[in-house]
Amino acid sequence: MSGRAQLMWDEAVTGYDFGPDHPMDPVRLALTRSLVGAFGLDKDVDVVAAKPAGESTLRLVHRGDYVEAVKAASADPAAADQAYGLGTEDDPAFARMHEVSALIAGQSVGAAEAVWRGDALHAVNFAGGLHHAMPGSASGFCVYNDAALAIARLLELGAERVAYVDVDVHHGDGVQAAFWEDPRVLTISLHEHPRTLFPQTGWPQETGAEGAAGTAVNVALPAGTGDAGWLRAFHAVVPELIADFRPQVLVSQHGADTHFEDPLAHLAVSLDAQRAVQLACHELAHTYADGRWVALGGGGYAVVEVVPRSWTHLVGIAAGREIAPETVIPESWRQEVFARARQLAPMRMTDGRWPVAWADWESGYDPADRLDQAVLATRRAVFPLRGMLA
Repeated sequence: MSGRAQLMWDEAVTGYDFGPDHPMDPVRLALTRSLVGAFGLDKDVDVVAAKPAGESTLRLVHRGDYVEAVKAASADPAAADQAYGLGTEDDPAFARMHEVSALIAGQSVGAAEAVWRGDALHAVNFAGGLHHAMPGSASGFCVYNDAALAIARLLELGAERVAYVDVDVHHGDGVQAAFWEDPRVLTISLHEHPRTLFPQTGWPQETGAEGAAGTAVNVALPAGTGDAGWLRAFHAVVPELIADFRPQVLVSQHGADTHFEDPLAHLAVSLDAQRAVQLACHELAHTYADGRWVALGGGGYAVVEVVPRSWTHLVGIAAGREIAPETVIPESWRQEVFARARQLAPMRMTDGRWPVAWADWESGYDPADRLDQAVLATRRAVFPLRGMLA
């Protein structure tokens, strides 16, 4: 197995563009790639442009009629069929939508193939993580579910246990739905509580179908949860479940929209806590999955202040060249930010909260605390189904 990581990148993924007034601005992808280059991380990884996902690959997850509807909307955006979630406010149709969506999916599938075959130990596709797309519809800014397609491809190649950890602020509903009945896939999602945020799913009681009970895990966090609570919840649930499941591959989704500056949600997590979870996922992959790690992007709508820094940290961790939080950001990148976005860029790779501290679950819990109630609800719903103590 190659010790080098792969960074999946094709400039054409920036064509995933819902329009100038849509929050998912593709500049976040371009600026992330540029910051990776400014730090020289692209010299520590193999930069690979995988081919777009083909028809047979897309149909591992998506219905044929939906793929045809995406193609039709791609050719004529004005004729998009809203019955498939296309041409809506969240998912406006645009020219070549099918082609660029299939390209993003292809990068995640290519990442999964590289890791499974041993061409790379880790692979990152920060343009991916489009976890809301359903088998028969677009949803939540997501057309094709590249995360689910990557997992489905791993299963097709012979993987018997794949773990998916999703730390986006929104529930990873599309991935959960794709593998609801499949005991070979463990899906874990930490997200803002469905009472206060789209897609209004991801309750702790959602634990998988009868034949796969305990393979869907949801930690629904109270609005306002900050670093200490977020990390406490992650470490109170994820490592024990990964240790029990012992996946052959870890796929993780690192949406940056948990950040306190993100305009579309209500958690209060810092860049430093996001980096801490990236490091934790990397360690879990090495401890339980022989290092096989596919890391994806996801949401994130503070497109200058947060997203590029968060995902550049992710690339650095995968590449084996972590960027210290206090590192000053290259002036060349800051100038590029101003030229592209007419915004002042951040100065350092930190929000000033490193190292981030949290109270370990084993030290005890407070049944009156809302965060601890959320963790308890998940543990009590899932752990007994897996023969574990809640």
